[in-house]
Amino acid sequence: MGIFYKYQGTGNDFIMIDNRDNVFQNKTTELIKLLCDRRFGVGADGLILLEKSEIADFKMVYFNADGNQGTMCGNGGRCVVAFAKYLDTISDRTIFEAVDGKHYATIEGDVVKLQMNDVEEITCNDNSVFLNTGSPHHIQFEEDLSAMDVVAIGRKIRNEVYGTAGSNVNFVKKINDSLFKMRTYERGVEDETLACGTGATAVAIAMHNLKKTALNKLILQVEGGELEVSFKVVGKKYTEVFLKGKAVQVFKGEITW
Repeated sequence: MGIFYKYQGTGNDFIMIDNRDNVFQNKTTELIKLLCDRRFGVGADGLILLEKSEIADFKMVYFNADGNQGTMCGNGGRCVVAFAKYLDTISDRTIFEAVDGKHYATIEGDVVKLQMNDVEEITCNDNSVFLNTGSPHHIQFEEDLSAMDVVAIGRKIRNEVYGTAGSNVNFVKKINDSLFKMRTYERGVEDETLACGTGATAVAIAMHNLKKTALNKLILQVEGGELEVSFKVVGKKYTEVFLKGKAVQVFKGEITW
């Protein structure tokens, strides 16, 4: 039996395991996929191990719901900071290690503000934008977000446009200069998720780059709530990029692994 914790950030949910003492040794794809299954396991968009780090306060190891180790997860990063605070590993600020390098974050109550990597390369196509915010993201505008089949359309773009490696796919509608609504098909989950942190970050940067807004602090309305993204622009580089929102512990339990 092993102890796990369930966290969610704007509906993006994760299984958290304190693995500083290597209690979760059996990191098989099949086991992680089973634990993330919503009918036969705990149910989550991903599984995160909090481990010891030699270069930071702790290390975040992230697995997608398909059982494979994933790229950076923004909401997962915010949730693991909340988890570290719960474990008394950190106080109100931290630097932790992730697959894409070190990240700085602060926490105040349930709100976690996470610094993301700088972004410089943005590819603008005829009907879409592509950029990497720790994970790859395709972004395109859609007028009727509520009616569209995000899973079918997102899956087709993910596989047919981006091949084996795939990409997350975001559909966006501008509400006003400071507010954009979005829905995301997430690679690795292979389904729509209620929120995507690296996706919200990518959408905010893309909207500014496309001159859909001149603001450098935007609210992204996702299916699970709202996320705030802020940044500075230095030349062609987006720097001091921060993702901000709530990260909440849902429950704690025991399960066989």
